[in-house]
Amino acid sequence: MSPALMKMWISFVAMGFMVISVLTVYFTKFKVKNNVIRMILNTIAFLLIAVAGLIIFYVVFSGPVPESALM
Repeated sequence: MSPALMKMWISFVAMGFMVISVLTVYFTKFKVKNNVIRMILNTIAFLLIAVAGLIIFYVVFSGPVPESALM
């Protein structure tokens, strides 16, 4: 697998973490009544969005892939 393709899949994982985070926050806000479970789910959502941010930071600032790796 080329480095460019690997970066693409890594960024897809980060986007998936973001979607899971948004859905978790939505679920906890409107469906969960127990405060302990709500706090745990919100913490998980925060950790997922933080990991996604770090992954995107890595993908963006690791630089472009060399031309020879694209062929």
